Amino acid sequence: MQDQINKLPKLAKDKHKENKTFFTKLKKKPPKQLDYIMQELHDAEFRRTDCLECANCCKTTGPLFTDKDITRIAKFFKMKPQQFTEQFLRLDEENDYVLQSVPCTFLGADNYCSIYEVRPKACREFPHTDRKKFQQISNLTLKNVAICPAAFNIVEAMKERIKI
Repeated sequence: MQDQINKLPKLAKDKHKENKTFFTKLKKKPPKQLDYIMQELHDAEFRRTDCLECANCCKTTGPLFTDKDITRIAKFFKMKPQQFTEQFLRLDEENDYVLQSVPCTFLGADNYCSIYEVRPKACREFPHTDRKKFQQISNLTLKNVAICPAAFNIVEAMKERIKI
């Protein structure tokens, strides 16, 4: 798995132009069944992919924390939301709350998340490949294929399945 993760940024870079062209066409004319196709591709990939073997998303990027996330996680730690924010988060350039540093503070050496039950919405939904109106998040997906082997495989399967 680590070998695949190491090769992913170059693979994604090599496919970037092709993927960008594909997503541009997809946005203009998404197939009627796109949400169903994406759910099918997503489910098939995650039957093969074990995130605990990878955790590259947790090691290389950090999620955005919504106010709801902050409140829920602070409660889990029996802290006030402001305490949680001061201890673990910072405001980024876009005024969003993000982790102070990566890898994620809550990621264990065994790739398990210590706040899994209350993790941020962005973590729960990552890599967002089963999202409704998938074509609307193509820029995010172009970034995620360089981070997540499953997202990369899903996009490759999409291009095989959806001929535009």
